[in-house]
Amino acid sequence: MRAVLGLEDGTCYEGISIGAPGETGGEVVFNTSLTGYQEILTDPSYAGQIVTMTAAEIGNYGVTPEDRESRAPRVAGFIVRDASPIASNWRASAGLDQYLDANHIVGIGGIDTRALTRKLRSGGVMRGVIATGDASLGHVVERARAIPQMEGSDLVRDVTCAAPFEWNVEGDKLGDLVPPPDRVASRLLRVAAYDFGVKWNLLRRLTAHGCHVRVYPAATPAGELLATGPDGVFLSNGPGDPAALGYAIENVRAVLAAGVPVFGVCLGHQLLALALGARTYKLKFGHRGANHPVRDVATGKVEITSQNHGFAVDPGTLPPELQVTHVNLYDGTVEGLRHATKPASCVQYHPEASPGPHDSQYLFGQFIEAMERR
Repeated sequence: MRAVLGLEDGTCYEGISIGAPGETGGEVVFNTSLTGYQEILTDPSYAGQIVTMTAAEIGNYGVTPEDRESRAPRVAGFIVRDASPIASNWRASAGLDQYLDANHIVGIGGIDTRALTRKLRSGGVMRGVIATGDASLGHVVERARAIPQMEGSDLVRDVTCAAPFEWNVEGDKLGDLVPPPDRVASRLLRVAAYDFGVKWNLLRRLTAHGCHVRVYPAATPAGELLATGPDGVFLSNGPGDPAALGYAIENVRAVLAAGVPVFGVCLGHQLLALALGARTYKLKFGHRGANHPVRDVATGKVEITSQNHGFAVDPGTLPPELQVTHVNLYDGTVEGLRHATKPASCVQYHPEASPGPHDSQYLFGQFIEAMERR
């Protein structure tokens, strides 16, 4: 079936439909990972976004329920150059096209993703619409221009859990995690996790390090978490503009005031900075991939990291008590922060390493140490 992609600047691409028929819109972004497309599809941080994969062929190893990062795909749409018709992997339970169709994800294949990526890199990410069938080019462009901007959008409410729950590891293959934890807690540590769109592998990693994790909806008052006496509070990743989450910023501020150890990842990193008075801004095309170099300021060591974010913390607005711990070697943006006097730290990238390298596993160990010291 024919499919078209229209961007807000008037650019159009014609290709073939993959996944479900219909029409979808969102912010068009690109991801440079060679593998891990199922993890990308099910990452709640991609809510409201149409993801372009820069790798030439996607889908050749199929999909499996074990590789999900949430209950179902969260992307607004999917763009590939070539969607493999063959799933060659003994773990595969379905092919990519079947998976997209079953989960009502509209996608487009057969277009020049290199040209599209160069356009997004040069001009910045932009709104777009994918439509299948006989949709006109003018229609998709006009629809793209009507989509709300990402700035000011609270997408967390669309992906957070409806009620608190205990992370249940029954049937979850923790023994298959690579590498094994470098630091396991000497006693069971209770972690209260704010679900702003949490990836399941973050919960798996915390559990593997010796934590019992209870997950809370994003708008849960901080007092409700603190009343349970947690050893630490985890601030998860998530979609949208962090500055639009006033309720979350206030809750993080209250948790920090209580002196409980805090560890934030991605959106959680941005919220911790905002809670302490810093500001965030939107990046031109964001950081999305499994190959981004980050330097540890203290040691000089370079980590190859997995990333997925379109906003960053403004270093010129950091209060004196927030110290920069990690820096992105592509553009110098802030990748990690630590409070000078409180047991609070955060990173912009994803240390759970699924998919991607394992350079950043030590960050979970540091969180464990902070909770044990307290």
